[in-house]
Amino acid sequence: MRDIAEGIAAWQAAGTRYAVATVVGTWKSAPRQPGAAMAVAENGDVIGSVSGGCVEGAVYEAATEVIATGTPVLTTYGVSDDDAFQAGLTCGGIIDIYVRPAGPGHFPLLPGVLDAVAAGRPVAVASVLSGPPGPGEPSLAEHDLVVTPDTVAGTLGDARLDAGLVERARGMLARGATGTVRVGAGGEQRGDDVTVFVQSFAPPPRMLVFGAIDFAGAVARMGKFLGYHVTVCDARPVFATRKRFPDADELVVSWPHRFLDRTAVDENTVICVLTHDPKFDVPLLERALRTPARYVGAMGSRRTHEDRLRRLRELGVPESSLARLASPIGLDLGARTPEETAVAIMAEVIALAWGGTGRRLLDTPPGPIHH
Repeated sequence: MRDIAEGIAAWQAAGTRYAVATVVGTWKSAPRQPGAAMAVAENGDVIGSVSGGCVEGAVYEAATEVIATGTPVLTTYGVSDDDAFQAGLTCGGIIDIYVRPAGPGHFPLLPGVLDAVAAGRPVAVASVLSGPPGPGEPSLAEHDLVVTPDTVAGTLGDARLDAGLVERARGMLARGATGTVRVGAGGEQRGDDVTVFVQSFAPPPRMLVFGAIDFAGAVARMGKFLGYHVTVCDARPVFATRKRFPDADELVVSWPHRFLDRTAVDENTVICVLTHDPKFDVPLLERALRTPARYVGAMGSRRTHEDRLRRLRELGVPESSLARLASPIGLDLGARTPEETAVAIMAEVIALAWGGTGRRLLDTPPGPIHH
């Protein structure tokens, strides 16, 4: 929902009725992961996507019906059959989509969630997908629990269920995880009477790009496109300018290693060292390789890489840390331009994050293509 938050916030402000369709479960080669969302307004406007085009038409029809009735639905879409007009996934996957009404009279906690998402504050929304209905309730009631690291709002319809889900949701939020959990009717961890979808909105991961060169501009644009909060740092104010880096969320004029010493780095952070100058990149990498950053890559030739390794060893960097260094940076795509190089770098980041091989899919063994 993060991708459509701005659009639905505008609908909320205008008092527009709409429906939100969210992928809540996937099997096999589903095109989108849980959390992917699409919204349909009462005037027919559409934002977002749940399948990349396979079932959007059918989901649109379901959403218009939900707007009219005010009743949520949970629908499964699988492999399409011989009927060309039958909605289905040609990729062979299966997805569950939860379509719920929103706007006036529905989902009252959503405006607060949108505010948190816009401000970059961590928040998780737990919604009941199936379970024993309460007295006089439909089987798919609109029950939501909104959880932050230190607050709770709403209810799943039962205080015991709320208590059993709060810490579970907080644990998923801490990991940035989205998915379904099953618990007992009273919140028991070993039960499976109730299915709850937990959607986490953690702050976007950070990408630290060091070196205000043309390649850094392309990497910053690509990082922003992929959802990172991008910081570009360089010690030279004449190069680290907003005109040169319009897509960066933050521009810092500082010696790279000094900036890294004072900024937050966690296990989701990506560090790209594009300075290509030993006086900058050696002290920077010596520090970067001591952080929990998920990815540390450095630009340069193989000869430059060997020289860096020698200098880092002289500084006492252990071999286990040196093994983390992605250098020369990026995958072998034959890239030449800054933009092509940025694709090669981010392809390596993605492959390491999801366990990809970097090979052509047609050369990989039969089986699922999504890791």
